[in-house]
Amino acid sequence: MLRPWKLELEIDKKLDKAVYLQIADTIITDIRSGRLKAGDALPGSRNLAQTLKINRNTVVEAYQVLINEEWVISRERKGIFVSEKLPLLHEKNADAMHDSQNQRAMPNGVLINFDDGHPDSKIAPVNELARAYRQIFSIKAKWQMMGYGDEHGDVEFRKMISQMLNHQRGMHIHENEISITRGSQMGMFLTAQTLLTSGDQVIVEDPGYQPAWQAFQYAGAQLLRVPVDKEGINIETIERLLTEHQNVKALYITPHRQYPTTVTLSLSRRLRLIELSNQYNVTIIEDDYDNEFHFGYRPILPISSFPELHNYVYIGTLSKVVAPALRIGYLVTKNQELLKKIGDLRKIIDVHGDVIMEQAVLQLIKEGAVKKHIRKATVHYKNKRDFVFELLKKCMIDIADFTLPEGGLAFWIVPKKQLDWDVVTQLLLDKNIKIIHPKQYSQNHVNGFRLSYGALSEEQLAQSIPLIAEVISKF
Repeated sequence: MLRPWKLELEIDKKLDKAVYLQIADTIITDIRSGRLKAGDALPGSRNLAQTLKINRNTVVEAYQVLINEEWVISRERKGIFVSEKLPLLHEKNADAMHDSQNQRAMPNGVLINFDDGHPDSKIAPVNELARAYRQIFSIKAKWQMMGYGDEHGDVEFRKMISQMLNHQRGMHIHENEISITRGSQMGMFLTAQTLLTSGDQVIVEDPGYQPAWQAFQYAGAQLLRVPVDKEGINIETIERLLTEHQNVKALYITPHRQYPTTVTLSLSRRLRLIELSNQYNVTIIEDDYDNEFHFGYRPILPISSFPELHNYVYIGTLSKVVAPALRIGYLVTKNQELLKKIGDLRKIIDVHGDVIMEQAVLQLIKEGAVKKHIRKATVHYKNKRDFVFELLKKCMIDIADFTLPEGGLAFWIVPKKQLDWDVVTQLLLDKNIKIIHPKQYSQNHVNGFRLSYGALSEEQLAQSIPLIAEVISKF
């Protein structure tokens, strides 16, 4: 079979990016630019490895990333081919696109609480953070930080956030497109208050994240709920709503790991969402609430990283990375008019953020302490995830459906029978086990619950999961 395509790539081993990711990203760029078209065959892993003078396993890893992210498909005994399911993205300014792609209840009566996916505070780098905080007060120019700061946050801190997002999440942003907030919920509230007016409509996932819904409703918006399946939010329903309603202003999604189901939005749906957002001038509000903890090759890149997308607000947080009690979040948008409104509103309710804490976290990032903690925490949570998966297979394989999540801090459990969740939650409380009632995710009847494991010990998980299974099996 002829494979005329030639990879134009110079491996730079000095880059802080794995070689297999450099290969994968180059191929993605060629697919999106049209050099590689749907159905085109890629070189065999052995031939490409010889061409690039690298280990064949490195090429295999690169191809696995492309398969995971749905850019290519593997056909047994035939090879690797560009996926034929990718819709075309129409970008008016091709040069601008090219430029942006180059950036890139239990014993002793102790209540066991299955929250919505909180991290383990016991492994937080508290000592390092305290040390950095003290050092900030010892610097000679500390008086300069004692006055009022910028409403969008310390500029050096924003620069570091932009570097992190560009390097690790494929985005193309500058510090003047970022606003630091006290957690992601504040970012959601500021976005809702400045983007929406009474009578506007917002498309949301169902089941979904109620605190975000409340922020939109408080701004006077009407929610249009769209169901979620194994590929994420249903695109056909979104298209129908956009043709039927004239006041849809925004679309709120959690595409990386949908809350609460943990489903990853498929690539074809991501690309179609971008087309619809551009066509109907609808702002995509992307909540990337747990990007950091990923156990596969790498997290799926945010929708906001696609240069073709015109209108977006990207919301994230550092709370899960550094410490749960640390209220530092951020929002990103290229809409400078919207960002100015956000800054003006921020000054009314909070003047500015915690400059000292921002400097302390900045110091930890520069020292490499945050990166080291993320590596340590990822191993910690992966081991705990695998532990829970074995428990689930042992206790629930016959009574519920579940899949092994590639990241995050929770499983989505769907009992094989329809349950009365008022009864289930009460029976579990009688055993000193608390789960989030499915009604917190939807006004419809959701027959599933979120089993989080991040903040619980293996002992607590080993004690409680068999009891949960016992309750479910009674129905």
